[in-house]
Amino acid sequence: MPAQTQIADDARPRLARGVRLQIDRATGKAVLLYPEGIVELNETAREIIACCDGRSLGEIVSALAEQYDALVDKIRAQVRAALAELQQHKLIELT
Repeated sequence: MPAQTQIADDARPRLARGVRLQIDRATGKAVLLYPEGIVELNETAREIIACCDGRSLGEIVSALAEQYDALVDKIRAQVRAALAELQQHKLIELT
């Protein structure tokens, strides 16, 4: 995934304008709502999106690695891949 390497550790991901995180009432699953539709999130993506609160990618990776007692490099790769996919679909922005 070439896009994931373009996301720097100091990038600050946030939901794009018009996109919001919500829990679907019917299924109880986390979803991203946007003007053109809805995307159901898996647990990993939901955790990553929940951390997109002004923190940098590096800070998100550190927090998730500590929370899940996981290797930083493994978490960094997963976070970058998830964010790259969300960015490709214009659901997040990087500042």
